[in-house]
Amino acid sequence: MPEETLLAFDYGTKKLGVAIGNTVLRQARPLDIILEPTRIGRFNRIAALIDTWRPERLVVGLALDTDGSDQYATNRCRRFAHQLEGRYRLPVELVDERGSSVQAQRIAGNAHDDAVAAAIILQRYFDATT
Repeated sequence: MPEETLLAFDYGTKKLGVAIGNTVLRQARPLDIILEPTRIGRFNRIAALIDTWRPERLVVGLALDTDGSDQYATNRCRRFAHQLEGRYRLPVELVDERGSSVQAQRIAGNAHDDAVAAAIILQRYFDATT
């Protein structure tokens, strides 16, 4: 398998957590938190990250209810994933994000935990694709 760089996103309507990793090390790390208030601003920041890191694949956390069913945010996450795929012509994988924010809060404490949550989501992707 060739080496791939991946960017992962913990989608939120106010904040986007971003993480990075690659398929050789298979370890995710927090990268950034996008706090842009406008959709255009968010996608400009994402474009800058893509230009800098040149990922071959993107991962988006999929918000699901505790029982695995869809919830209100599920469709927003799917829409965001489709927008990424359409804008940047990169494959996008959806990964169950249940519990990632709680886990990130334990790790990050009172700090912004969105990028940590994105790293947890990306690590789940790596762990599931071994």
